[in-house]
Amino acid sequence: MRSLINNHVIGVTDGHLSILKLVGTGYRAQVEQKDGKPFISVKVGASIQQGLFIPENLTVTSPAPTRIIVEGVDKQQVKLFAARLREFHPPEPYKGKGIYVDDETIALKAKKIK
Repeated sequence: MRSLINNHVIGVTDGHLSILKLVGTGYRAQVEQKDGKPFISVKVGASIQQGLFIPENLTVTSPAPTRIIVEGVDKQQVKLFAARLREFHPPEPYKGKGIYVDDETIALKAKKIK
């Protein structure tokens, strides 16, 4: 309970931040308007663009095509939205391509050689 109150106080005073990094050839993200609502479209390895509508209590920006910044007052909402974006293409262990959240690292596997 104490940590929830602490997270709310920090959220109101400083705000919570989550930075997503898109790693891979042709991986792009952009924030746009769709049906009058903010929408983030992400192109990560699929032939079509995928995306999510941005909740009203969050601010999502894309300063570069391979970076997404999610800001908000509620830590749970910020991390949940970042996790939902990461579901489009989680990092894969062989080439390291995917969407990384908050300086996430993965151990790359070695190729199997006969």
